[in-house]
Amino acid sequence: MLWLSDIQKFGVFFTASGAVFFLLGTLTFFDAAFLAMGNILFLIGLTLIMGPRKTAYFFARPEKLRGSVCFLLGILLIFFKHSFLGLIIESFGILGLFGEFFATMVQFLRTLPFVGPILSHPLVAPIVDKLAGVRVLPI
Repeated sequence: MLWLSDIQKFGVFFTASGAVFFLLGTLTFFDAAFLAMGNILFLIGLTLIMGPRKTAYFFARPEKLRGSVCFLLGILLIFFKHSFLGLIIESFGILGLFGEFFATMVQFLRTLPFVGPILSHPLVAPIVDKLAGVRVLPI
């Protein structure tokens, strides 16, 4: 079982709150205030979950450098009220930084009661697997 410290629990809360604000910013036609608040909460939450040193290492790894630059450039553009362009550039950064986790998330979602059967449906599964980068082992 996964045990989180109190600081990590706050980090999960901040990260989830950041995702909610980010979603609200997108739904309100790229409202810069919501998007900026979502980014700030997400970065605070990530730092609380992983710790400052591991977070800095995560963003500074050479293979993640392009994703880090796009992510931070997108955040800066959002802060300077260029929300749409910032969101597009930040999305490339998110894919570069967190793309390897998408396959793990899809495999986890397939274990859930309502979402799992939809994602495992023969018409949907190949599309989701290709988008998430899930490797299907040959039988």
